[in-house]
Order: sequence, then C-alpha cells, then structure tokens
Amino acid sequence: MKFLDYNMIQSMTGYGKATAETGNRKVIVEIKSLNSKAMDISAKIIPAFRDRELDIRSRITAALERGKVDLALYIDSSSASGAQTINATVFNSYLKQIETIALSTEYKVPDDIISTVLRMPEVLSTSQQDEVSEAEWQAVSEAVDSAIASLVEYRKAEGVALEKKFREKIQNISALLASVEPYEKERVTKIKERMRTSMLDAVGKNYDENRFEQEMIFYIEKLDISEEKQRLTNHLDYFIKTLEEGHGQGKKLGFIAQEMGREINTLGSKSNQAEMQNIVVRMKDELEQIKEQVLNVM
Repeated sequence: MKFLDYNMIQSMTGYGKATAETGNRKVIVEIKSLNSKAMDISAKIIPAFRDRELDIRSRITAALERGKVDLALYIDSSSASGAQTINATVFNSYLKQIETIALSTEYKVPDDIISTVLRMPEVLSTSQQDEVSEAEWQAVSEAVDSAIASLVEYRKAEGVALEKKFREKIQNISALLASVEPYEKERVTKIKERMRTSMLDAVGKNYDENRFEQEMIFYIEKLDISEEKQRLTNHLDYFIKTLEEGHGQGKKLGFIAQEMGREINTLGSKSNQAEMQNIVVRMKDELEQIKEQVLNVM
C-alpha cells in the first residue's frame, strides 16, 4: 500500500482510526501522531495481538517515517462476549502491592478492595481474547493499514494548510522587505544631517569638509543593508522552491528559516531608524510563526 506522496509536504500531526469486526467482537485500532525529530512509537496492544507488535511497528515506521506515534489496539467492551475469567496471578500481585503500600503509609485498605483490583489492567479477560484465528488477524491487519492510511490523509490535509500558511508568511516578509527601501534612502540623508550638526556643535565651521565626507562614506557603508536584503530575498525564494519539492523537506525548511532569521537580525542591528526597526519587528513576528509551524513538517 502506497502512503507517501512526494509531490506535497506532510504534517507530522495526524489521527487515524479503523475497526475490524470478527465473530463476536469488534477490534478498534487508533493511531495519532505529533512532531518529533525521529520515529518514537508508543504501543498499547491487547495480549491476544502482542505477538504481532513488531509487524505493526514496522508498518507504522515505513508509512509515517517520523513523529511521536501513539498506537492503541483494543477490543470494544460493548462487543465483547463470553465468560470473563480472573487472572489469579495478576489479581494477587495487585492485591499484595496495595496491601504493602497501605502498611508502609499507614493508610487503611479500602473495604471494596476486590472491586478495585478487578478494574486493574489485565485482571479480567474473556476466553476470546486468548486465541486469535488467522482470519481474525487478517481482518485486524487490514484495520491497521486502514488506520495508518487515514492518519496519512490527515497529515496530507494538514500539509496543504501548512503550505498555504508558509506562502502567506513568506509573501508578508517579502512585502515588508520591499517597504524598507523608502526609509533606507531617507535614512542616509538624516544620518548626514545629524552628523554634520554634531560636527558643527563640536568644532564649529573649522573642520575639514573632505575628511568629513570620507568618514561619512565609511560610516554609511558600515550601515549599508544591500547585501542583507539580497541574501534575505534569496532565502525567501529558496524556501518556496524547497516547499515545492514536497515530502521530506521539513528539516531543510527549518535550516532556511534560521538563515532568514540571521539576515533579519542584521537588518535590525543596522537599521538605525525607528520606522525600519518597526518593519524588522514585524518581519521577525512573521518568521517566528514560520519557525513554529515548520517543526510539524515531515
């Protein structure tokens, strides 16, 4: 069964559920996933299917690749039939532990201790849970695949929403970057006027105009943001290009976002003007939203 679509990005967030009705019981398979740097599977499987756990884990890993995955495979209690039996070994173990804890903490063992222990995991079981036919496993196996497929479809839908959000944020940063230009030209004039006024206040008219112009050129060159603007533009374009490469680009998109952040920070440190600094703050806000969401991308 094909799960991956390499033409689109996928989110690591997803949920899938499927059921398998066999004989007198209904088996439910639930899978949910969140973002993670690697594959991390937590599985809760009823004893009857524990011998199939490695196979199930292998299928999940092949289909989902990465993420924090929680799997639950259980029997719908409303469909369970057959006489229930008490696992005496498990029952006595729970009872002894409770009595020991009660003694060490000086708490009284509750009067309804038996009903309490009977509700503990794996104390009660039905005869049907102990044996699984090949036909039943085949039905449950198909339910596992169906739950995985459902989760993948969820991830794809989330991926579409993420791509739309990324494009919007990149476009916003690009527009903010373009809005810097008028203030950039105005800034040079203001810097010259401010420095000339300071020079006149300090030494009067007795200063070397040529030397002043040379120093001014040197100072303005240090505040020039042309390279930062070009590099940021390149990063914005590269982010979209990588986004269009589809599945498996999450980490790469994260690296690009970090590079975008470096250029925006440099723009902020060089801006030296309130209007430009306000624009940089807005750019940082847009980028932070990208960084938060890119963590969810496969």
